[in-house]
Amino acid sequence: MPQEPDYILDVSRLRASASDDAEAANLARKASGATDDPAGRPWIGVRFDCCGVYQRVYRNPEGTAYVGRCPRCGREARARVGPSGVSARFFVAD
Repeated sequence: MPQEPDYILDVSRLRASASDDAEAANLARKASGATDDPAGRPWIGVRFDCCGVYQRVYRNPEGTAYVGRCPRCGREARARVGPSGVSARFFVAD
């Protein structure tokens, strides 16, 4: 049985102002699965085995690696970005 989407996008009306255009763009971005993270950067999920906690780790500004620290003990986790990478979004840091 196909799953119903959790959003409805109404495109039947004409947009009359710039604020309507911005609202429609925001709805389309959310419908496409875009994240609302504060930095607007891609992220991966990392479970830090050292303390048994999970945290999002964001891509660095240069776009070369995902770099983060355990929120409890400060241990660093780093995942390089490259052409032969993987499509996984969640990882475990030992």
